[in-house]
Formats: sequence, C-alpha cells, structure tokens
Amino acid sequence: MKITIVGSGRAGTAFSLALRRAGHHVDVVHHDDVAEIRETEAVLLCVPDDQVANVARSLPLTCSKLVAHVSGSLGLDVLAPHENIALLHPLAVLVNEEVGARRLVGANYSVGGSHDVLAIVRSLRGRVLHLRDDQRAAYHAAATVSANHLVALMAHVAVIARSVGLTVEDFLPLARMALDDIESLGVERALTGPASRGDDDTIAVHRAALPPSELALYDALSSAARLLAERRSVVSGR
Repeated sequence: MKITIVGSGRAGTAFSLALRRAGHHVDVVHHDDVAEIRETEAVLLCVPDDQVANVARSLPLTCSKLVAHVSGSLGLDVLAPHENIALLHPLAVLVNEEVGARRLVGANYSVGGSHDVLAIVRSLRGRVLHLRDDQRAAYHAAATVSANHLVALMAHVAVIARSVGLTVEDFLPLARMALDDIESLGVERALTGPASRGDDDTIAVHRAALPPSELALYDALSSAARLLAERRSVVSGR
C-alpha cells in the first residue's frame, strides 16, 4: 500500500519505519506541505491532537482513498470533510523511531471508522480493539495512567531512593515482580504491603522518613491501596 504519513515526530517516524518494514511504500511530509499530497492510498495523520482537525481540512479531498489519525482521545469528526475516514491508536510507548517501530508490530490498536484501516493494522500483526467515540476519552486516560503515570510513579520512587543513597534501578526488579503478579493473579490479589493489611503504624513510620515533597503522592497512593484492599475483602467475603 502507498501510505503518506503527515508528521515527523516520534509517532510519525516510528510508524514510517514499521510500515516500510511491513512492505508498504511510505512517504513522510511536514504538516505545512499537505496541500501538495497527490495520489496516495492512505494518509496517516501523526500530528499533535490539537492539530489533527486543521491538518485534515488542509488535505486535498481527492488526494487519498483513506484519511486516518493515530490519536487515542479523538473521534472521527476531526477528519471532516473527508468521507472515507478512520483512526488507529496503538497501545505502545513510542520513545524513539527504532524502539517505537518494534513496539508497533503486534501492538493492540484502538480502531474506528472505515474498515480499510484494518489492512494497515493486519500488516503490523496488530490486535484490534473496537471502541465507541464516547469511550475514547476514558480509554485514553487508562493508557495515560498505565504508561505516563507509571513513569511519574517511578520518579517518586527515585526521589525516595536517593534520600537513602540508592537509585530507582535498585527497585525496578520489585516493580517488575508486581506487574508480573498483576498479569498472573489480577489486580486485587497482587496487592501487598502495609496499606493492604491496615498497618497504620508502618505507614506512619514511612511518612516520618519521607522527603516532604513526596508526602502528598505517598498519601494518595496509600489511600488508593486501602480502597483496593477493601474491595478485595468485599469480593472475597472477608
């Protein structure tokens, strides 16, 4: 398939490399040059969310059989006035071109609109997730929490670790164990620690030892862990 990608940021470059490796003919253009696009089978908009609608309106109506974007939070309405429209958002962290291209292969993709977009997803051996437009904001919030907020959480760990002469790397094996437990046991059964067992004395000791900058996040996470433990108790009948 001949695919034109608009945008040369991390998403655009990762998609470009992945799609070329999948056998597509790919051109990459800057968003200021979209008026010059001619005779392509698909246009893939890999631009920031707040630019998608403007870029779509700038595209010649007859330039492509399919116009799609890769935003996780936007629906199809931003692609007006084009008729054959779609979206495909990968559940993948695209930190750079090479790593992103590898992660796009076999990723989960939220798709919508024209079924023509499924050919692109299939070529990347992706798994399709079907959502309604009114579900996309919550879906994207979950994606943000599971990736971006996880990084912010480990930055919290890094600050606490540095206060005792350690690094975040010292705690990564523990974090991986917890993720493995979630995968094998589920969220509720994977929860351990003082908040899960109502150990207020240990939590108080923690709070006294923490850098002041980290108290608010620690308290919020402890409260979340308590609520999860309570739900687990209700489910288990204890």
